[in-house]
Amino acid sequence: MQKDYPIPASSLEREIEIKKSRFIARVTAVSSREDAMAFLAQARLDYPDARHHCWAYQIGRPGAATQAAMNDDGEPSGTAGKPILNVIQHKDMGDVMVVVIRYFGGVKLGAGGLVRAYAGATEAVLSEVPRQTFRQTRSVRLRLGFASEQPVRHWCSVHEAEVVTVNYGEEVTMAVAIPEEVHGTFFEFCNAEGIDASETH
Repeated sequence: MQKDYPIPASSLEREIEIKKSRFIARVTAVSSREDAMAFLAQARLDYPDARHHCWAYQIGRPGAATQAAMNDDGEPSGTAGKPILNVIQHKDMGDVMVVVIRYFGGVKLGAGGLVRAYAGATEAVLSEVPRQTFRQTRSVRLRLGFASEQPVRHWCSVHEAEVVTVNYGEEVTMAVAIPEEVHGTFFEFCNAEGIDASETH
């Protein structure tokens, strides 16, 4: 099963105006509901006088999300959160949160108009946000002699693994993030080098 998928590479904000109402869409990458709620809280802080802060997020691989949620924040049911989520789901992007902030302009848009406005604002920001690839990795902790550090670093650079932390004492302890697809190969390498490797969660 394909583990890698696109996620937002940065946060971005775009604004559209429809019949004097302002719709400000913000997007960011999130890996948990806590991340999503923190992003929403920041939007409320930045635009405290807005009438609505509607949102949706999808966590996990597109088409097989592990979590998804949405909220209309006072707009008529189904006119804000659902259109935001629908656009997210059609963009083939995972780990993504969109908040659309609305300033009411005095002209009612009707249910259909609201759906188009929230979808349009979401489309505007998602079509421009840069993407990066999320790689499924496993965390491994190593205990090794000083002579083994360079071979480990070399293996990691060749296999697109990341050395997360290194600590020096009587021996070297390292935390590394290993791509899922070369996880088994890494443990074979460690066994051959006499390196104590254990998976962490």
